[in-house]
Amino acid sequence: MAPDERGWPDPTRPDADFPVAAGVLFGLGLGGFFDGIVLHQVLQWHHMLSSWYPITSIENLELNTLWDGIFHSATYVFVVIGLFILWRRARGRHLRWSNRALIGSLLVGWGLFNLVEGLIDHQWLGVHHVNERVDRAHWLAWDLGFLAWGLAMLLGGVGLLRTGRGTVADPPAALRR
Repeated sequence: MAPDERGWPDPTRPDADFPVAAGVLFGLGLGGFFDGIVLHQVLQWHHMLSSWYPITSIENLELNTLWDGIFHSATYVFVVIGLFILWRRARGRHLRWSNRALIGSLLVGWGLFNLVEGLIDHQWLGVHHVNERVDRAHWLAWDLGFLAWGLAMLLGGVGLLRTGRGTVADPPAALRR
């Protein structure tokens, strides 16, 4: 992308690339929403602090629910910042909308979420594990599967980003003039 008079990339130029940072932030948010909605709420496999404060009392449930909410708030902030970045870059003129850049950056963000969550929360701090409904002997297998899933998404996303440079998605017919 061509720089403006300050030497910064000019998002209003018609050759502006897709804002990968926005896609990564969306991926971080989607990864967090999936974890919180599917694993915390729907399947109820774990809560934010359920290894430290098992759901054996109302007080522990309330504490875990509070921290689940704080966790959801953080993932929401990722999405809002990603939306802000996308809006700033796209509001001027046409971006080069690359399907591969969008999907690749989403996968990078989601993969990063899984790797950071898996390494820090599951392994290092041990605040919870992916599936605490199975026998404790199987927790590590679920945690390692979660990490493998994150690594696969990260590598797949990086691959798509590398091959997606210069690939442009056609705008919908309604937007062509």
